[in-house]
Amino acid sequence: MHLFDLPCLDGDGEYAGDDEFPPTSAALEFPSGLIAWGGTLRPARLIEGYRRGIFPWYSQGEPVLWWTPSPRCVLHLRDVYVSTRTRRRLRQGAFEITADSAFTEVIEGCAAPAPGRLTTWISVDMKEAYLQLFEMGVAHSVEAWQAGELAGGVYGLAIGHMFFGESMFSRKTDASKVALITLCRQLHDWRFGPVDCQVGNPHLRRMGAAEIGRAEFEALLEEYTGRPRADGPWRDSFRPDWEWSP
Repeated sequence: MHLFDLPCLDGDGEYAGDDEFPPTSAALEFPSGLIAWGGTLRPARLIEGYRRGIFPWYSQGEPVLWWTPSPRCVLHLRDVYVSTRTRRRLRQGAFEITADSAFTEVIEGCAAPAPGRLTTWISVDMKEAYLQLFEMGVAHSVEAWQAGELAGGVYGLAIGHMFFGESMFSRKTDASKVALITLCRQLHDWRFGPVDCQVGNPHLRRMGAAEIGRAEFEALLEEYTGRPRADGPWRDSFRPDWEWSP
């Protein structure tokens, strides 16, 4: 199928249909989950897309591409694997953990070139869109600090009681891992559902992530995004001071 045979979202939020997005059943099998193209990254569209399991993913210079892959990678909060080494780092307080204290710096860190990755899908437009969501209290970051310097972090969206992970980065060993583990523990305390990791990779699988089918994932979306939770910054409500057992 040619890209332009897919539904196109126009700049105002409509495609040739009655809803913001096509039904997820219309997503392609190859490439897995591609469902639409075009349009803008306006906040209302992004929020509606995530509620339905649809997110943007494209490279600079391309039109916006919208995806809803199946199987879907999720991280069940009770299944997060904490290695002995990482548990030791947590117990010793190797990193200071904060939330929503350096969102722009975290997204910049995720977008920066890294070993084995010279380019990024986090374009200028993506940064601006997610910064708008952060200012609305929908997007959030968790930061890991060491000696007063940002060592790593993770960012994503919280809609109802569902967290949609977008990206993470490390400048120090285990920094992003510690940030993600602390985030998952806090989300568990807040009675969130599984973290949406979108597409799996070996690192996420080592941390306990698993793949589930579209029907199961969309049932989770309906259950947890439908549980209301006030938007707003996490800076004062996030609890990083967990007691980690040996």
